[in-house]
Amino acid sequence: MWEIIYTFTTWIAKVHDHVLQINDAGGWYFSDKQLHFIVVGVFGMLMIFVLYPLFKWLAKNGHTMVITWLYVFTVVITLCFAIEIGQWYTGTGTMETEDIAYGITGFLVMFLLFAILRGLYHGIKTMVYRDKRKTITYSREDLDRYNK
Repeated sequence: MWEIIYTFTTWIAKVHDHVLQINDAGGWYFSDKQLHFIVVGVFGMLMIFVLYPLFKWLAKNGHTMVITWLYVFTVVITLCFAIEIGQWYTGTGTMETEDIAYGITGFLVMFLLFAILRGLYHGIKTMVYRDKRKTITYSREDLDRYNK
């Protein structure tokens, strides 16, 4: 897990340096705060433009559980990092990436159990459910009349 965080942090640092070079070369001289405002704002809007159509399609096709899972997974990751950073900052614990990995794994395992139970429930419900709608029978004359 530490390798992933280190790789991600290194990549972010390279992007940060590149943005600073563009800023200096362009002669704009935005402050660090202004660059954060612009870059994070643009990044957030790009995510909106990509994720909105995806989530809209998922919702339209009845995949609200996927949307819910993506949202909760994002919150779980954020919460795990916040807890570890909080422990480091307050001195109430040791900041360990293993704690983050175990927390995320805990959510994934519990969600897998939930998904299995949910699948069983819906499978049994489908087998037991009886369609109570009245079946309409059409005569050959009715079908010929509708096909004209």
